[in-house]
Amino acid sequence: MFDLDGVVYVDGAGIPGAGDTLRRLEDSGRRVLFATNNATKTRQSAADQIAAATAFVADPEQIVTSSWVTARTIAGKYHGAFVVGEPGLVETLQTEGVRTVERWEAADVVVVGLDRELTYSRLRDAALAVTVGGAAFVATNTDATYPTAEGPAPGGGAIVAALARATGVTPQDLGKPTAAYRALLAELSEDPVVMVGDRPETDLAMGKAEGWATVLVLSGVVTDPAHVDSRYTPDHVIPSIASLPDLIGV
Repeated sequence: MFDLDGVVYVDGAGIPGAGDTLRRLEDSGRRVLFATNNATKTRQSAADQIAAATAFVADPEQIVTSSWVTARTIAGKYHGAFVVGEPGLVETLQTEGVRTVERWEAADVVVVGLDRELTYSRLRDAALAVTVGGAAFVATNTDATYPTAEGPAPGGGAIVAALARATGVTPQDLGKPTAAYRALLAELSEDPVVMVGDRPETDLAMGKAEGWATVLVLSGVVTDPAHVDSRYTPDHVIPSIASLPDLIGV
């Protein structure tokens, strides 16, 4: 099971050797799954990006995104969702039956993910929906950053933190490594799992919570394993996904 950003690709550019690794694993009879906190994509667009970056063809059913977990979790529970996020999040919510609204007065839940076109007025309206309208506050994830070619950029969690500060309300977090996220993964992964990720507090934490083997790659947000909190110490550390076949003998 692989995280995506920082593990399979960075800024859409494939990590060298990623495609070969994924194909070798699948050819060996192992099942390949992906689990990402990136809420900007649908499962299909995530599959498209994997293919574009690595030439590995993944079925959308192999991919769990925090947008999909959020949609599955809140569907049927609210009448109108005010979304701070990108079109992939909105589309995923709507596909799973969540009605989205553009007026904060019509919202009974605010859903927040990464929004690289975020405006002050959007953030203001989200805050009003929570503080004045009494809407629930849901975070697709609380990742403070995500890896880019230039370095760590503010992630969805930075926007969540701004709204939490403005409203005084702690959101319900539905990203890795929460129980809600892990519950949907459990529907896909009954066999023993090796979790491969770059972020200790999400990828490695989730693997440890499930009793899975954990592998830290140094191609994403962590470049020095000495900086990893002892709570998330991985079973293995490798430079990148390209080293995984040698590690597990494929």
